[in-house]
Amino acid sequence: MSEVAHESEQEFWSPPLPLVAEDSVREAVPMPAEVCPRCGTEFLLGSRFCHTCGGRRPEGLSADAGHDAAALAKYWELAVGRLRSTVTTLSGEVQSRLRSASLPSWLRYLHFHEIQRWVGLPTASLIAFIIGLACVVGALLVGLLTAKTYVDWQAIQFYRAEWLLAATAAFVAGILLKKSPRD
Repeated sequence: MSEVAHESEQEFWSPPLPLVAEDSVREAVPMPAEVCPRCGTEFLLGSRFCHTCGGRRPEGLSADAGHDAAALAKYWELAVGRLRSTVTTLSGEVQSRLRSASLPSWLRYLHFHEIQRWVGLPTASLIAFIIGLACVVGALLVGLLTAKTYVDWQAIQFYRAEWLLAATAAFVAGILLKKSPRD
């Protein structure tokens, strides 16, 4: 091994190469990696696009594979057409049933304009009020979480405080968006 190191000119970071036949060295040289035709960078392993320029990786399809792909595309178009016709037929049936269905009379009280008239707030203030109520409900629901340690309990209280702070901001926004009676 010592005679090999003296005869070869090597860089300081590479190990010494033993004297071997040229055929085995040629076999050990790896094939060049597949490169992007647009920018020339190597594709990452398993990627379909170039990570540098975003170019599409060329597909290695044979003539038989191209014929199979065309047949598959034809079947795909047929399946999509059948699915589209089925969906349009079903949606038409659903729409006709919804038109003929009668809704309960109390459902009209949940209409946005009915709530707006009942509460007496303009649209922007009513939306801010509903957001504030949702945040209060969120603060109450955070209280349903169970804490096993003191740190968990502190985190739950912090979440509750955030929900209540958001509710306060929404209520203040509702007050500020409310029109004065003089307007």
